[in-house]
Amino acid sequence: MRKLFSLATAFLFSLSLFAQQTQKPPLHGKQWMAITGKPLAATAGSMIFQKGGNAVDAACAMLGATCTMWDVLSWGGETQALIYNPKTGKVIGINALGVAPTGATAEFYKSKGYNFPPEYGPLAAVTPGTVGGLCLMLANYGSMSLKEVLAPSMQLASGYPIDAQTANSMERGKQRIKEWPYSKKVFLPHPGEKREAPEAGEIFVQKDLLETLSKMVEAEQDALKKGKSRKEAIMAAYDRFYKGDIAKEFVRGCQEQGGLITMNDLANWKPIEEEPMHVNYKGIEVYKLQQWTQGPMLLQSLNILENFDLKNMGYNSTRYIHTLYQTMNMTFADRDFYYGDPAFPPSEPMQGLLSKAYAKQRARMISMERNMTNVGPGDPYPFEGKTNPFVDVLKKRGYSLDTTSTQNRNFAPAHDVRNEAVAAIDEAYMERLWAGTTSVEAADAEGWVVSITPSGGWLPATIAGNTGVGMSQRGQSFVLDASLNPFNVIETGKRPRVTLTPTMALKDGKPFLSFAVQGGDTQDQNLLQFFLNIVEFGMTVQEACEAANINTNQLWLSLGGSKNEDRQPKPGSLLLHDNTPEWVRKELRQMGYTLSFDDRTSGPINAIWFDWKHKSFWGGSSNHGEDYGISW
Repeated sequence: MRKLFSLATAFLFSLSLFAQQTQKPPLHGKQWMAITGKPLAATAGSMIFQKGGNAVDAACAMLGATCTMWDVLSWGGETQALIYNPKTGKVIGINALGVAPTGATAEFYKSKGYNFPPEYGPLAAVTPGTVGGLCLMLANYGSMSLKEVLAPSMQLASGYPIDAQTANSMERGKQRIKEWPYSKKVFLPHPGEKREAPEAGEIFVQKDLLETLSKMVEAEQDALKKGKSRKEAIMAAYDRFYKGDIAKEFVRGCQEQGGLITMNDLANWKPIEEEPMHVNYKGIEVYKLQQWTQGPMLLQSLNILENFDLKNMGYNSTRYIHTLYQTMNMTFADRDFYYGDPAFPPSEPMQGLLSKAYAKQRARMISMERNMTNVGPGDPYPFEGKTNPFVDVLKKRGYSLDTTSTQNRNFAPAHDVRNEAVAAIDEAYMERLWAGTTSVEAADAEGWVVSITPSGGWLPATIAGNTGVGMSQRGQSFVLDASLNPFNVIETGKRPRVTLTPTMALKDGKPFLSFAVQGGDTQDQNLLQFFLNIVEFGMTVQEACEAANINTNQLWLSLGGSKNEDRQPKPGSLLLHDNTPEWVRKELRQMGYTLSFDDRTSGPINAIWFDWKHKSFWGGSSNHGEDYGISW
């Protein structure tokens, strides 16, 4: 293989990219900033800010609006959030992910012929989490009433001009939607016509959802009249959703359509406030949610990459792309085997996985000459003074824990693909890889910062009875085979390991970046590169949002597919941007990569950068999709 192109060439290539004007202008604000996946939802955040709300209030309003607008999620989905509290200087994690319902066991799904819980329908559902997460955030850290914060959502539910993306999604999914009577009633208002879904710009009305939201506000207002505090009143609304008449109708509608969720499942579920995990990368503290998300994969990646001189490699040079790809493959292998719900045994080896010493070991294992097609999970247990209890499982799957050589390691995934050519990346696979959601970013002059990656209940969704609430499909992220991941086997009351992963970074004890992205298994891939684009390559936040990223497919998919073959890694499969120079393409092919290309590879990412020199905010929002921000 010829010598990698020179650093000077890489540097000039980088400069030519950075010199280009961004396709969207950066946002600038002094008082507040609101960014999310839909323009109308960003407007909802701005309405709350203009009424005196803080960033938590505004984030909750945007969350509600995106759910109401079906921005690849609904009110029955799940919410994952990080909040910076300026009063304490701490970052808080919000775990509002639902759990597997009563009767949802590996044996149950296997008896129905499944290799994974299904992608769609009532049997894909975990308990709804977003309502509880919103109420918890608002009650503990907001300043306004639920009535005020839900006002934009209720206006949208009473009728809003639907966008083409959502309306066309309803039309494309109408055959599946017709399987569920309550979904059909909401999403297909023109039965029997050629187009049964709404048209773009048509006023889309959701009477049942409006009634559900009205009942929650009614419960809050009744509690206030009885002398309850703001927080107690918000939690009265919470109780009506999870224990009252809303819950009864949700459960009735779920079970009528074949679902498993019970009243006890709803009543016993609780959102959790948790301490996030974090690592220090060159003086910057980076925070992610715990191992029930894929978030620690980004932290592991930073620990490994800290051992390389990325800046001198050059942005998107061959050596940089290769190092990044190999690092992500290692951390995805760890994610795929070791992550799960920390509330259930066995205990995940997170201390070892996030140790700097383990990262150094993993970094030394990277071959700089070729793609390691058979990379597998490492052994973090010695780095927390323990012995790996799953050595036999790993051996049966063909993995070796030998760390002495970078060459010819016997790291073979289940269903050995060591000698198999990388399959063509088909459309169904890419849909599973990129399965979207939305993101919410908010910040205010008082210092509150919020980053949320909500999801679940996406189209085509099964609506639970006459609630207007779409049920989550997150159950599909569990596994049924313990040899794939002994920490993530479905059990009643357990949370699946999800892809949803907001991020926050502090520098000198103050907010530095708040960022999130949609896109299934690509989320932390894009967030990692966004962070490095700013920290290593000096991009502005909007440049970093638009910059060309890479994606690896050498991982186990977290969503979709009915067979192991649908989800298993595609070794060497690498997505690059269309503008990647021919010499980089040639060198990567010589290193064993199979390349594919796209004109948008960055996200879409939404982010806020904190300019402490000028005491202002910089906002970045993706240059594709419908993501949008407003600031003042």
